[in-house]
Amino acid sequence: MRHNFGAGPCILPQEVFKQASQAVLDFKDGLSILEMSHRSPEFEGVMAETTKLVKDLLNVPSGYSVLFLQGGASMQFAMVPMNLLPEGKTAAYLETGVWANKAIKEVKFFGQANIVASSKDANFNFIPKQYSIPEDSAYFHYTSNNTIYGTELFDVPQTKVPVVCDMSSDIMSRVIDVSKFDLIYAGAQKNIGPAGLTVVIVKDEILGKSGRAIPSMLDYKVHIDGGSMYNTPPVFAIYVAMLNLNWLKSKGGVAEIEKENKAKAQALYAEIDRNTLFKGTCAVEDRSIMNVCFVMENPELEKPFAKFADENGFEGLKGHRSVGGFRASIYNALPITSVHALIDLMQEFEEKHKS
Repeated sequence: MRHNFGAGPCILPQEVFKQASQAVLDFKDGLSILEMSHRSPEFEGVMAETTKLVKDLLNVPSGYSVLFLQGGASMQFAMVPMNLLPEGKTAAYLETGVWANKAIKEVKFFGQANIVASSKDANFNFIPKQYSIPEDSAYFHYTSNNTIYGTELFDVPQTKVPVVCDMSSDIMSRVIDVSKFDLIYAGAQKNIGPAGLTVVIVKDEILGKSGRAIPSMLDYKVHIDGGSMYNTPPVFAIYVAMLNLNWLKSKGGVAEIEKENKAKAQALYAEIDRNTLFKGTCAVEDRSIMNVCFVMENPELEKPFAKFADENGFEGLKGHRSVGGFRASIYNALPITSVHALIDLMQEFEEKHKS
């Protein structure tokens, strides 16, 4: 048996793969989902159901729109300031990793980015705690989970300015209060569906205030008016997201999957802290429940453990190239049995290398 701990595109439930593969062959009357018009009643039904699932699972309040876009979270790095930042104004950003840094770089095309706090000097191994957000900021932007460094921000920072969050790697993994956010965006390839789809949840009243002309494909209001079909949407990715979100709903929704995710993370972190060969890499209070990062106490054992893991059916444990070590991504669809199998593997490796 293989255990997939890859950071993304990530594991999805086997039943979703089976349903999706069947739809590739025959979705409706012998037509594949890949060849069906996005304007057909059948796909319009898929779009409507997927939208409703996002709203229901996250308890999205009225006054918010759900969009299905393309370009990944990286496109949102530019779309956010283009739509929300008036020329000559400043937006506040929390710098907690590579993806936050990339978002900050895009702001210069539209205005100024004020980095209110950063953990860059510590290789992003913690979430800054003490900082202030200027009340004249156009908005405040942060990344809730940092896949590379294994840190997660669990509480929404208190501020009077609009809050924008990149939730690409922890959306749908735990309960959130959407009303505390003005815009949420997320690449789908962690807990929602396959790569190629980006979900945006935006408070309608914050749009149309930038004072600039915006190209149609980059204007949230255009996509809202078009029902996420201003252009041809990523049909298959949306369909698979619908299947996956229905799977999540069948398990009891976000509140129930949060319990499973916490149990997985707690078990794995406990082993890392106990095992004499491994150690965690970030502040304990900021440990992500999605991406568990760790290294060897003795760096010389890193390659032997990687080889041992591969020989025993473990995929995707290698850490990001910028930090090294190991990273176990334990997204929604990863069963806790895989986590226990990894713990057994770590204990067996410890036994083999006792000094």
